Amino acid sequence: MPVPSSAVADAYARLTEAFPGLAVTETGPGESVPDGGGWTSAASLAAGGRGLDAFLAWDDAQVLRDYGTHARPDVVASFGLHRYAWPTCLLFTVPWFLHRRVPRLPVTHVSYDRAAGRMAVRPAAFACLPGDPAAALPGARVVRDEEALRAELRSAVAEHLEPVLAGFGPRMRRRGRALWGMATDEVVEGLWYVAHLLGEQERAVRELELLLPGATRPYVGSAAFRELTGPDGESLPTRDRASCCMFYTVRPEDLCVTCPRTRDADRIAKLTATAAG
Repeated sequence: MPVPSSAVADAYARLTEAFPGLAVTETGPGESVPDGGGWTSAASLAAGGRGLDAFLAWDDAQVLRDYGTHARPDVVASFGLHRYAWPTCLLFTVPWFLHRRVPRLPVTHVSYDRAAGRMAVRPAAFACLPGDPAAALPGARVVRDEEALRAELRSAVAEHLEPVLAGFGPRMRRRGRALWGMATDEVVEGLWYVAHLLGEQERAVRELELLLPGATRPYVGSAAFRELTGPDGESLPTRDRASCCMFYTVRPEDLCVTCPRTRDADRIAKLTATAAG
């Protein structure tokens, strides 16, 4: 098998093909990820200062523009974290899901331009399985088996998100378990969605259940998938989020289908309507 030029390039290309709203580029050797001019570095979000202020100002303006009201500052911060963490988790989960490769991307190695829907990354190292041709690339670290690679994925995501959560946490008025509940949901729901676009949603459910079976700290709970029965006996896949995004504080009548506040009867109605549409 040919050795790829980058361990994650093919996975990111396929991600963008399936989900054009997110383009991922890799910086050249020795180059820093961009910051400013539309770009926000993950390190500036983790620092919790002016970079985070500017990032959340966008969310505050968006809520006012789209819903005609201001959201509470902690709700704005929750929206901002979701809008950063959801695509960022894909940087880790998609290469793992498609090619069994897990990049290491600390906050100094990621930048986000959400207005343009693009991310820039500087992969430093990655983990892979025995027999992967990418093991010949610089920075490769071969792990023994699938479970060891799942542990690498949990560790790599946590390494990136921990300082980001520390930056957002005071603005959100949330700590520890509540923040990691949000992180757990971003890991699961991001890949679940992209796998649906790739036609591999059922495999993603199985893989995520193995990745997050529960008791895998700092993550909260399990992947939490389950099935409901529709009015005609059809199976309706859903999951129970570990956290709430607080959107109900802006639109009380419009709960997310996986929100812990959403009753099963309402989930069935929403899922059935989506399937019919």
